[in-house]
Amino acid sequence: MSRIFGSVCQNGYVVRDIHAAMKHWIEVMGVGPWFYIEDVKTDWFKHRGAASDMKMSVALANSGDLQIELIQQLNDAPSMYKEFLDAGHEGLQHMSYWTEDYQGLYDKAISLGYVVGHEGSIGGEKGRFAYFDTQAHPGTIVEISDISGTKGRTFAHIRKVAQNWDGSDPIRTFG
Repeated sequence: MSRIFGSVCQNGYVVRDIHAAMKHWIEVMGVGPWFYIEDVKTDWFKHRGAASDMKMSVALANSGDLQIELIQQLNDAPSMYKEFLDAGHEGLQHMSYWTEDYQGLYDKAISLGYVVGHEGSIGGEKGRFAYFDTQAHPGTIVEISDISGTKGRTFAHIRKVAQNWDGSDPIRTFG
């Protein structure tokens, strides 16, 4: 439990091959089903304050209450994902904290001195997310994500489906 952000809701892994990563999580870890989006459409995306045309694929699954996110960047546009890979890392990149009061949590983090590394929106104003530049070592970037809209309902659906997953239909395409 973070005294600032609350409970970790998601671990985000940046990978070079999302299909190989899903296969590992399914066959070795027994986690699924995966909800896969080949080409995530962002409303807008900024890296260190400048617009970036970052493209990515994402896969989401749950292990209990913890959501696992796999991210594969599809181009060389500036992002914290690209920085992570360029530093020779692959794997756990961030922990995400979810909120229905996104602006309040965002403002609190900024007031405490946190610096935005990249941010954007998926699915409208209630789909905002921000990654703070908190990486003292790999895997410690803090993300906050607005779940007050469609994203929150989608995440709840993924969690519910995972509860009784019998191993069938392990990869389900979204979008």
